Order: sequence, then structure tokens, then C-alpha cells
Amino acid sequence: MNVRSLYHTARGVQGFTAAERESTASRSLRRRLWLWRRGFVSQSDAVYDLEESTAQDYVSDYQRYVRTKKINGTWSVALSNKLLFHRVMQPFDDRRMTVYGMVRDGTYHSVDATESHLPLTDGGSSTTAAVGSGGEKAPETYDAGERVVDRLEDENRLVLKWAHGGGGHNVLLCVNTDDGYRVNGDEYTEAELRSLVADLDEYLVCEFVAQSSFSAVLYPSTPNTLRIITMYDEAAGEPFVAAAIQRIGTTRSAPLDNFTQGGLSAKIDLETGELGPGAQPPEGDRVGWHSTHPDTGTPVEGVRIPGWDRIRAGVLEMADACSFLPYIGWDVIVTGDDGEFSVIEANSYPGLKSIQVHGPLLTDDRVREFYERHGVC
Repeated sequence: MNVRSLYHTARGVQGFTAAERESTASRSLRRRLWLWRRGFVSQSDAVYDLEESTAQDYVSDYQRYVRTKKINGTWSVALSNKLLFHRVMQPFDDRRMTVYGMVRDGTYHSVDATESHLPLTDGGSSTTAAVGSGGEKAPETYDAGERVVDRLEDENRLVLKWAHGGGGHNVLLCVNTDDGYRVNGDEYTEAELRSLVADLDEYLVCEFVAQSSFSAVLYPSTPNTLRIITMYDEAAGEPFVAAAIQRIGTTRSAPLDNFTQGGLSAKIDLETGELGPGAQPPEGDRVGWHSTHPDTGTPVEGVRIPGWDRIRAGVLEMADACSFLPYIGWDVIVTGDDGEFSVIEANSYPGLKSIQVHGPLLTDDRVREFYERHGVC
């Protein structure tokens, strides 16, 4: 085992032990020892209801934290670094959100610059210039707080998210209101918002992608995204969709839709795009199952995603273009009624509880062969 592999194994074990500490499921020491020997944390027992006869059919927490991390190798950075991933997706510009800039140490750096440019004194390409109220060009400020506030005044909504990591953490949903601003539902004055932004480091300033009426109806208070896992079948020379779910926000998960934070996960039929019942993670020891939304009563089970065939084909097209990344968890949001969608981000070792709550992945022969090929199981 080389130094890099040893490092990632240690980090994976650290993630596994942290997940056990954060588990809300109450299990006896004897049961926890049984789970640990098989690579599971206590929370997974509550989600999967594990038995001796079925445990081997699930991708365990140890396999997920330690072994799936290694599937994409050094190229995993193309997914874990959200700015780099944005560049990788450049050939699919109509399917990616706009990234206006990045905040770093209180300074704003333009990314997808749309403003006009002024020449630099050395004759090179310029920095952007703002337009004053009289139409004249004004020197651009690099003050992150000011630039974010100005952009928020123009767009009304923005998403600020850390350029690294995932799981719905370190995401700020910013809204311009009549009385000031809201960030993840909390009220801010302009001075407070500027101060908040000034303290951020390596955060991307992103377009707020408007979801379709289909997605909004599921739960209007959060974006409701699809998680689609693709795997690259090297023998066949093509990617395939291993599993897909519709995530739906709730009062527990708001302002986001993450399953681990209390959102719903509804399995998507890969052929028809029809949703199954929504699973909600246990607050105690049992998963909640909902044919309708627990807060609004909106139907979930039996609903079909509009344009699912085109969405699936579009994701597979991107996965094929990224064949050097054989394992990707895509987060996409439906933006229209005819298969239009936008990629929010992608993950190199996606979480699997929201997927396997609907059944173990390893009962699918093609999925098991993929994991075996990459040394996961």
C-alpha cells in the first residue's frame, strides 16, 4: 500500500468512525459489534433493517467511506472541486448553472464573466468593469461583500457554496427581500450580509436555478433534485444508470432536500420515471414511508418525472464524455417539462443510504460486477 492509498484509507476510517458517533440510532453494544464487523454504522441498521442473510447485499459504510473513494483515483478531484467540475462540464453549457465568481479571503474573482472588459496596461486581457448610473464605465471592485450584494440586487436569488465537499453542507441560499436579505431563511441586513460574505473562503457564487413546476409542486420551499448514479462498464464500453432517486424537501430538511437532513427519497423506476413512495430517515429507529408528502399531502408515489427518457439519456451522454470518471453521483434539477435539466454538482463517492433505503445495490449483477472490478466488494 503506497502513501497516498494509506492516507485515503485513514481518512475513510475517520469518516466511518465519525458517522458512528453522529448516529441517532440506539443499539446495544452487542448489536453495534455485529454491525461493525460487517462494516456498518448504527444508523444504517435503522435505515436498512439489516439481517445476517441480507447484509452482504448492501454496500457497507466501510466500503463506501474507504473503498468507493478510490474508484476514480486521482481524477476524483474533478468532482470534489466544484470549480474544476464546472470547467469539465463546459461542453454541456446548457446543462450547467452559471458560476458568477468565487469568494476567497474577502476578494471576489470572476468566473463566468458577463461584464465588458477594459484593457490592462500591459496590453493583456482586462478585468471587468461595472457600468455606472450614467452609463459610464466605473472601476470594478474586488470587495466580495459588495460584489455579492450587487449581484443579489440584480438576480434576487443566489447560491453560495463551498468549492469543496458535499452532502448539502456549506450551502447558503441567499434571497433579496423588500426588507433586506435572507440566508437559509434567516434575516440579514446589508451590513450583516457583507460581513458574512467577507468571512467566506473559497465559496462559489452561483446562479439560483429555477426548478420546473413539476419539481416545485413536490415541495415549494426547497429545490427538489434528482440523484442519479452512473457507472462506467469498461467491458461494454458504455456507462449505465445504477440507481436514481427523487429527493424532496420537508420542514425537517429545509432549505435543502437532503435525505440525511430529513428530506424524502423516492425511488425512480429507471424505465418509466415513475416515483415510488418517499422514504424519510428515522428520527429514532424506523424509516418513515410516505405515498404523499408528510407536510403538504402532495402525491409522491405514482407520479412520473416529465421527460425522464431525455434526462436519463442526457446524463448518460455526460457520463460517457467523462469515462475517465467511472463512478459519479449526479445531482440534477428538472427545469422544464420536456427533459430539460441543470446539473447542480456531482460526487465522486456518493452517499448510499438514500439509495439503498429502497433495497440493496449488490443484488443487481451489473452493479456488483462494477464494484468487484474496482475492489469495493
